[in-house]
Amino acid sequence: MANRGFASDNNAGVLPEIMDALVQANKDHTRGYGDDDYTRKAIGLFKNEFGAATKVFFVFNGTGANVVSLQSMMRPFEAVICAQTAHINVDECGAPEKFTGCKLLDIPTPDGKLKPELIAPFLHGFDDQHHVQPKVISITQCTEMGTLYSLDEIKTICGFAHKNNLLVHMDGARIANAAAALNCSLADVSVNAGVDILSFGGTKNGMLMGEAVLVFNPELTQAVKFIRKQSAQLFSKMRFVSAQFTAYLMDEKWRKYALHANRMARLLALEAAKVQGVRITQEVQANGVFAIIPKDWIEPLQTTSFFYVWDENRSEVRWMTAFDTTEEDVNAFVNHLKSMTR
Repeated sequence: MANRGFASDNNAGVLPEIMDALVQANKDHTRGYGDDDYTRKAIGLFKNEFGAATKVFFVFNGTGANVVSLQSMMRPFEAVICAQTAHINVDECGAPEKFTGCKLLDIPTPDGKLKPELIAPFLHGFDDQHHVQPKVISITQCTEMGTLYSLDEIKTICGFAHKNNLLVHMDGARIANAAAALNCSLADVSVNAGVDILSFGGTKNGMLMGEAVLVFNPELTQAVKFIRKQSAQLFSKMRFVSAQFTAYLMDEKWRKYALHANRMARLLALEAAKVQGVRITQEVQANGVFAIIPKDWIEPLQTTSFFYVWDENRSEVRWMTAFDTTEEDVNAFVNHLKSMTR
């Protein structure tokens, strides 16, 4: 039987607390579309975490959260500035462009992180009817390269954006891993740093399905519920999403499991780096490990612990850990790595 793989934290199962919450939510009838006590409780927990003014909109998935967020922030003649590696640019099949009608201005970065000096050259053509108008800066926390924005870096980007009349969207598919690694609250890494809208992820850290759009800027709230419906992201049996978030947020369950996933990634990187032929390419700050390995190792390794190739030309691979990754999983994989050198 194959070991647990390192392809994605999406591939992991569901937290037992989440499964229990789903069973409880399944016991009786209740009103649909969020008019239920499960959803009201979850929204209350989000408000406790992020502030009473936070508006919460549950959606099905991460792409849906990003699309609903961006649609609420811009018009079709405007543009989103993002890292070239951003999920909205690489892995969403053009959904942001299709649903917003906007243009993505993608910026190459060595570590997946945007900086004001990288963004500044794109801030031109304002009020020129021949040019797309920059409107939103989208950052990902953790980045697609497994790196983290520090709290000061987020504050700097948000300050720079607002000074230039731009808005900031955060793709927080792995925000739990980021806040756990930075030893801060979920609010500190988002609303307290100046973010206008957050795509809040739970699926990658143990939920079955469902994400949330959290709107912090009151000027962006009014249209979101209509955009969510038009985007086919309004769940009639919403309690099955919101009940999961209640279990996830209560007693900081999110932090417990994110810390574990992060620790497993550090262990994997530490042990893998000792193997001749393995070179770690990014600082391991959360639950992602990026490494260059000999090309002929990849297929044999994937037969027992599947993972994805990140850059085929460089033979760079990505190993992701999850809430249920064990030290035994890591050790077995590292032993397989060692066997490739013989």
